[in-house]
Amino acid sequence: MAPDHKRLARFRRLERVRAIAKQTAATAAAEAEGTLAQLQALASRTDSLAADYAGRNDARDGMSLQQIGRFAGGLQGISESTKADALRAKSIADSRQLELAAAERRRAAVEERAAQEARELAARRQTPVLGRRKAIGTDLE
Repeated sequence: MAPDHKRLARFRRLERVRAIAKQTAATAAAEAEGTLAQLQALASRTDSLAADYAGRNDARDGMSLQQIGRFAGGLQGISESTKADALRAKSIADSRQLELAAAERRRAAVEERAAQEARELAARRQTPVLGRRKAIGTDLE
C-alpha cells in the first residue's frame, strides 16, 4: 500500500474511533440529563410534600403536633438534600454536554482532514490536463 493510501486509511480509522468516542460521550450526556430530570422531579415532589405537612393543622394534641413537625422537618431536610444533588447533577450534565460538543468537534475535524486527504490523493492520480496550444504569431493573422 502506498504511503498516501496508508495515510488516508489511518485518517479513516481515526475517524471511526472519534465517532465511537462521540457516541460514548452522547450516551454519558443522555444518562446525566436523565439523572438530572429524575432528581429535579424528586426534589419538587419532596418539597411539595414538606410544604403540605408543614401547613397541616389537624393535630389533636401536643404529641401529634410534635410528630407532624418532626416529620415535616425531616421531609424538608430530604428536600434540601435532593436539591443539592440536583445541582450537582446539573453541573455533571453540563460538563457531559461540553464533552459531547468537544467530541463532535474532534470527529468533524478528522472527517474534514480525511476528506481533504482523499481529494488530494484523487487530484494526484489524475493525469494533468494539457493546456491550449500556444498560438504562434499575432491575433491579426
